[in-house]
Amino acid sequence: MTIYDISEKAGVSIATVSRVLNGSQSVSEKTRQKVLDVIEQCGYTPNAFARGLGLNTMKTIGIMCADSSDLYLAKAVYYIEQKLRGHGYDSLLSCTGYDLEAKEYSMNLLITKKVDGIILVGSNFVYERETDNRYIAEAAAQVPVMVLNAAMDTPNVYSIMSDDYTSMYNATREMLAGGIRDILYFYNSRSYSGRKKLAGFQAAMEEQLLPGIAPSVEFYRGSHEDVHAMVRHLKAVRDKGKSFHGVIAADDTLGLAAVKYAAEMGYRVPEEFSVIGYNNSMLACCCQPELTSIDNKLETLCEHLISTLLGILEGKEMPKKTVFSGEIVRRGTTRSLAPEQTKLS
Repeated sequence: MTIYDISEKAGVSIATVSRVLNGSQSVSEKTRQKVLDVIEQCGYTPNAFARGLGLNTMKTIGIMCADSSDLYLAKAVYYIEQKLRGHGYDSLLSCTGYDLEAKEYSMNLLITKKVDGIILVGSNFVYERETDNRYIAEAAAQVPVMVLNAAMDTPNVYSIMSDDYTSMYNATREMLAGGIRDILYFYNSRSYSGRKKLAGFQAAMEEQLLPGIAPSVEFYRGSHEDVHAMVRHLKAVRDKGKSFHGVIAADDTLGLAAVKYAAEMGYRVPEEFSVIGYNNSMLACCCQPELTSIDNKLETLCEHLISTLLGILEGKEMPKKTVFSGEIVRRGTTRSLAPEQTKLS
């Protein structure tokens, strides 16, 4: 028996059940009694040691992150932990890796620790096949689950995300407006976010290309820390006869590798070769010229995620999905555009 079952039997929302369990005064006495009657009939004991029946919560949130060595994920975990601590919550962090079975194990482990909610940091936790997402739905039947940068239409799952599709679409159009036509999309993830970025690039390119000509894309399978391997990958693409004078990268590490590639090939950046990265991380300032990158507003996303979670735990009705727009931060690896051209972004 879960909070989801209680909401179904009582004919009310999960948020209403949560408000009753937390003693909120914003529920009518009739509704409160209906929920309490179902709880009594079913012998339901709320998670976190009966937190809503006059006892304290555990004040602990579970955080799942696939790889804490990834710059984007590590920064997100830092923001989330700091904001939780500022509201009096502790956190339990589980670095799961990318295997589904390991993610399921970590999710179950956090549930046994009686956490008040679970945060999934990064879009790699949400799969294309619904059956692979069952572990999230089962956890959400017990505690609220927050997903950073991916969406799931599941009860008690809340999504806070950046509009990666539109950001990548706008970045591609901007590079095209700068006069680069032979653009290579360089990516290393097929996660929910990765698929959205790829689709945004392809949509913008297909608007400009002749019918039947596919956009040029390259998937990198190696370590996200091996920049030299990324450069070698780009050289291998060139050696196969594929010409490109612009690279749009799915993250800043790949973008940094593209700048190194251009330098080794003797291209002048941005006059002869342009690069746009993604995430606007500290790496954007670690090359010369500095890297134009898309700021996906990570801190804003994390801040909103925590405020949404706290609202849920207080029994408030909160939006199931919130989407923020990214922004192109222009630096030295892209050509300056006329004012009317910059309106593309």
